[in-house]
Amino acid sequence: MATLEVHDLCVSVEDTEILRGVDLTVKQGETHALMGPNGSGKSTLAYSIAGHPKYTVTSGSVTLDGEDVLAMTVDERARAGLFLAMQYPVEIPGVSVSNFLRAAATAVRGEAPKLRTWVKEVKQAMERLQVDPTFAERNVNEGFSGGEKKRHEILQLELLKPKIAILDETDSGLDIDALKVVADGVNRFGAAGTTGTLLITHYTRILRYIQPDHVHVFVAGRVVAEGGPELADSLEAEGYDRWVRPDAAVAAGADS
Repeated sequence: MATLEVHDLCVSVEDTEILRGVDLTVKQGETHALMGPNGSGKSTLAYSIAGHPKYTVTSGSVTLDGEDVLAMTVDERARAGLFLAMQYPVEIPGVSVSNFLRAAATAVRGEAPKLRTWVKEVKQAMERLQVDPTFAERNVNEGFSGGEKKRHEILQLELLKPKIAILDETDSGLDIDALKVVADGVNRFGAAGTTGTLLITHYTRILRYIQPDHVHVFVAGRVVAEGGPELADSLEAEGYDRWVRPDAAVAAGADS
């Protein structure tokens, strides 16, 4: 069973400490919701695990199946089975969705998928996500609506089949119809039991459609509370006020 373990992780950006000893374990087949106010460091955690060079790990460890993730390059982390759906996906002019997906699958799998099988695989995944077939010939994220960007990320998730998927603000900018489609994609993939999912969000809205096994409250760069789905219900009713500390302001801007 694949396991992502984050232990006592401390991360700084330009000498400002953002993460202050994060402990978190995500196992294959589990869905975790990481919830916290703006500026708490949620996105910093996601990008640090993925290997973004902006974030400096000052102490602690991140392992996947016992292997040192922090010693891996970004592409090695992807091949090891880590996947990051970004809050703000970047545009890639001149690269079609079709070519991008096949290149990504080739990099992760170690060989190019057979074309006939691949075309069928992509078509079926797009149908499940209610994506128009012409979407495959558009340039990656160029002119995409918020919903299209998120569907594209879930499309990647279904095709790349990672061990651990980190979904950063997947509900950002989605109308209710797009939210349901994206949530169905996450649930469908999670139901297979082959992936562990870390869902990062501010709000409980998406948790009406995706049932987490574990909920973590993240404030001022650390996990301050943990529980089951009932904790999300408590957050909906009470907000984060009881966990917000005076030093939370230090982490301001961490999610930008």
